Amino acid sequence: MTAHEHRSGPALVRTREDLAAALVAQDGAGDLPGRAVVMTMGALHAGHLELVRAARAAARHVVVTIFVNPLQFGAGEDLDRYPRDLDGDLALLAGDGLLGPGDVVFAPTPDVVYPGGDPVVRVAAGRIGEVLEGRSRPGHLDGVLTVVLKLLHLTRPSVALFGEKDAQQLSAVRRMVHDLDVPVEVRGVPTVRDADGLALSSRNAYLSPGERTQALSLSRGLAAGRELAEAGKDPSDVVHAVHAALAQAGVVDVDYVALVDAAGFEDVRPGFAGTAVLAVAARVGSTRLIDNVRLTLGDPEQAGPDRPEGTR
Repeated sequence: MTAHEHRSGPALVRTREDLAAALVAQDGAGDLPGRAVVMTMGALHAGHLELVRAARAAARHVVVTIFVNPLQFGAGEDLDRYPRDLDGDLALLAGDGLLGPGDVVFAPTPDVVYPGGDPVVRVAAGRIGEVLEGRSRPGHLDGVLTVVLKLLHLTRPSVALFGEKDAQQLSAVRRMVHDLDVPVEVRGVPTVRDADGLALSSRNAYLSPGERTQALSLSRGLAAGRELAEAGKDPSDVVHAVHAALAQAGVVDVDYVALVDAAGFEDVRPGFAGTAVLAVAARVGSTRLIDNVRLTLGDPEQAGPDRPEGTR
């Protein structure tokens, strides 16, 4: 399928050559930045669509990438069973206020992204890739940053949008863009939740009805912890409140609960002032879920930025 198909909606392209041709067609004069990119692994839901709406408002044209990146899955993780539904994804992206003529969906196969096999040279996430998600999933953020950098090079956007639900990933991408002088503005988009508070995730499809009820303990625990944090309680009390909510719901396989600074994901210390993230990862049944809330600790006037200085 080439960039010349789907004339009434976004172009679906599968190769580097067709992507390059579609991007040439997008380039032109205008008041807004030329191109915004939203990177996904497919199995799209309302959270992804909110990212696309934000991209739609940020630039003249939008590129949505759909690629299940093998580099960010470890041994025994759900790469093979990760949900894939390209036709369903395309139908969702064609909805009102989303993609239209001039926009692009880039859905490559692994051999297009990694010609010649797994790359020898990869991006290292550094310290931020060794804590929380990095500690539980060694090499995960290295794989994320490697594919993000490649997709940024291939799509050449002015703006890249990422969900705040994957807060550590967002922080790592901002650090990479800053440290490696990548000419793109990285914007975070708030987490989208169902009416009952559960953060939207493609992996929610794995949950049975009973497990989904248990999964609500993540957002409820985070809400209880945020209330204590913003009341000035000690970080250990905040973390304990989240653990208590998870235990009450019967979620026993807790990976981590942490209150960390938003830039480096280091545990906050007494007297910390700035933007913090209260994060949790737990396995509900066989499904591993993550969630977080952002909050400000201490005097707001002393709170520093939640991204490296100089990141556009």
